[in-house]
Amino acid sequence: MDHTQENQTTVALTDQKNKVNRPKIEEAITMLLEAVGEDPTREGLLDTPKRVAKMYEEMFEGLHIDPKEYFNTVFNEDHEELVFVKDIPFYSMCEHHLVPFFGKAHVAYLPKDGKVTGLSKLARAVESTARRPQLQERITSTVADAIMEMLAPHGAMVIVEAEHMCMTMRGVKKPGAMTVTTAARGIFEKEAIRRNEVLALMKMR
Repeated sequence: MDHTQENQTTVALTDQKNKVNRPKIEEAITMLLEAVGEDPTREGLLDTPKRVAKMYEEMFEGLHIDPKEYFNTVFNEDHEELVFVKDIPFYSMCEHHLVPFFGKAHVAYLPKDGKVTGLSKLARAVESTARRPQLQERITSTVADAIMEMLAPHGAMVIVEAEHMCMTMRGVKKPGAMTVTTAARGIFEKEAIRRNEVLALMKMR
C-alpha cells in the first residue's frame, strides 16, 4: 500500500471515531442501568457509562469502513494457485441482542491473471466487517463479495466458525455450540473438488 492509500485508510478510521457520540451513549447507559434497577451513582458504576462509550467506539469502529478499501492495493504475481488464510480471529456483536459472538474466519481465493493482494488485507477485511452490529451470515458473504468485486479472481470462499453468547448466556443456554457459515463464489461454487480442497486445508493443524 502506498502512502496515499495508507492515509486514506487512516482518515476513514478517524472519521468513524468522530461519528461516535460518546455523550449520547453515556446517557443511554445511565438510563439502562436505572431501568434494570441499578443505581448508576454508586461507586462501582460511576464511570461505567464512560467506559462503555469508549468500548463501543472501539468495537463498532468498522461501521463506516467499506472492507473493499483494503483490496485497493493489488500486486501482479505469476501465481494462480490457491491463496488461503485460515484461523483469523474476530469478535463481533450480534445485532439482535447486542451481545458478543466470536470465532475464526477462513478466507480463500484463486487468483486470476496473477492479481493478488497482501495477506494482511484479508484479515483486515474480516476485522472491519466484524466490528459493527452484525450477523455471522453477513460477515461471511460480505468478505467473499468484496474479494470477488475488487480482485476479480476465479473464485473466493469464506468460512466462519463462531460461538454466540446469545445462545450461551440466554435462550437455549448451550455453551460451546458452534455456528458455521460458508460463502462460495465463482469456481468454488461450481466445483466441489475446489471446495473440498479448502475444507481439507481448514481442518489441518
